[in-house]
Amino acid sequence: MSGLLPGDPAAGIGGEATPRALCVLAPNPSPMTLDGTNTWLLSEPDSDLAVVIDPGPLHEGHLRRVIETAEQRGKRVVLTLLTHGHADHSEGAARFAELTGSEVRALDPAHRLGSEGLTDGQRLDVGGLDLRVIGTPGHTADSLTFHLPADGAILTGDTVLGRGTTMVAHPDGRLGDYLDSLRHLHGMAAEHGVRTVLPGHGPVLADALGAVDYYLAHRAGRLAQVETAVEAGCRTSAEVVARVYADVDRALWPAAELSVLAQLRYLRDHGLIPD
Repeated sequence: MSGLLPGDPAAGIGGEATPRALCVLAPNPSPMTLDGTNTWLLSEPDSDLAVVIDPGPLHEGHLRRVIETAEQRGKRVVLTLLTHGHADHSEGAARFAELTGSEVRALDPAHRLGSEGLTDGQRLDVGGLDLRVIGTPGHTADSLTFHLPADGAILTGDTVLGRGTTMVAHPDGRLGDYLDSLRHLHGMAAEHGVRTVLPGHGPVLADALGAVDYYLAHRAGRLAQVETAVEAGCRTSAEVVARVYADVDRALWPAAELSVLAQLRYLRDHGLIPD
């Protein structure tokens, strides 16, 4: 049945996902983090050097388990990367750097430990591992995706999740940027051999193009719903949430309201609703 779901998700979470990527699931499940944060351990099969993407929360047991997983495979973590600065991805980075002696590189200088950061279009080589940095703002201003060409895979952080859809939260998140980022990933999947999504939360997706198509369609549908709600007389973000997200768990309505604020800003910026 998984093939009927957007992106063809894997049956489980954690363990080896591609020849060069392995997931260690952090013990921080919640409605916002799904099963927990996916910490990714990357390495060329014949190299003893490894990269970790998103060490996750400040949870000593999890951080040590990531290191032990690397050591069991004869690997040494020499570089830590962040997809973005949200705490469920980055809070443990400083402690992880202490444990491994690795620097932490991110787009936002506030989350770096070391002299170097990351930039869109940058190419990294760690023990022969070819990793490319793609700026994918929208979920947050500092969101990055990492392209692993040898495996036809992208590590998307929260830009594309393994289940459900992500939040574009006002004011840091911008829906116009997010849609542009999705279109860029769509082009990579359609034209440049990207097949697999290694997300920041949820299962691995084997159909990258199908996943991004679903995300674009979902966003278009939500925008139309919000525009209709405003035309029907909704004047505040809370009123829009109550109408558009009526079938969503009320515990998620505060997050939905941030997303609606981003959608309202987008619609106003494009002249689709009045200021």
